[in-house]
Amino acid sequence: MQAETTSQAVPNLIHPKKKSRMANVWTELKKNKHYYFLMSPYMLIFFTFTVIPVVFSLILSFFYFNMLEFPRFVGWQNYSRLFLNDDIFMIAVKNTFLFAIITGPVSYIACFFFAWIINELSPKVRSVMTLIFYAPAISGNVFFIWLIVFSGDRYGYLNGLLIKFGFILEPIQWLTNEQYILIIVMIVQLWLSLGTSFLAFIAGLQTIDRTLIEAGVVDGIKNRWQELWFITLPSMRPQLLFGAVMQITGSLAVADITVALAGFPSVNYAAHTIVTHLMDYGTIRFEMGYASAIATVLFGIMIGTNKLTQKLLRKVGE
Repeated sequence: MQAETTSQAVPNLIHPKKKSRMANVWTELKKNKHYYFLMSPYMLIFFTFTVIPVVFSLILSFFYFNMLEFPRFVGWQNYSRLFLNDDIFMIAVKNTFLFAIITGPVSYIACFFFAWIINELSPKVRSVMTLIFYAPAISGNVFFIWLIVFSGDRYGYLNGLLIKFGFILEPIQWLTNEQYILIIVMIVQLWLSLGTSFLAFIAGLQTIDRTLIEAGVVDGIKNRWQELWFITLPSMRPQLLFGAVMQITGSLAVADITVALAGFPSVNYAAHTIVTHLMDYGTIRFEMGYASAIATVLFGIMIGTNKLTQKLLRKVGE
């Protein structure tokens, strides 16, 4: 009997009772309290101006709210109206996805390609070239340059060249013709796309351990393309993910370019996007509940595309 009691007590000594999850969290907080204290200003601002608005927008999407009357609960009515009765929203979704599918991958690859080439230059030349490529992203209102290029009269640079060399006889209204508007917006977006992602890729390429490349040569890597796939890309996965998130967000949230070039709204909604549709109902019609439903749908699309991108980037180098 005593032996059984002893054998039952031994496991309790060998396997002490585990702490609860909250106890582990509290222990971790006390252990790293200085780090959390330094992070607290940013976390407070992020929570106040990002988390809380997102939560309120999600809640408000189930209400009718016109900024004058008290919000009235309407359930899924905003979403049913959005997907079943709003033809303009469907046009905006089509334009946004078309824009994102074309400009997103192209600008992402271009950012990495130019960063990879510039990284091979000498430090002084690399600094100058980085500034040149990044300049459009840090400039102010650069859209007026493209307004001159695509001006609908003979003084527009593109019309002037085409008339001079005999390709056309009369000026083309580039920014009021629905056949050309979305293409022009894509071109301008690609020109502006060498921004934060480009700098992140430059930084990632600078932090690659050169000993990995030397070890790769010993292991049988024969050319730069194999070095790129098996060493460079896997070594900078965090920068690749950051750049992907920035490019996805930028391509799905495009609005300023379309408004500046094509007007608001554009001709036959040829350049209408989800964000401009959101601006229409949120800042002009003041249907805040409906605008919140649009914002929630866009938020869900961004989360889904980011998750898909993360899965794809995990396969890099395999």
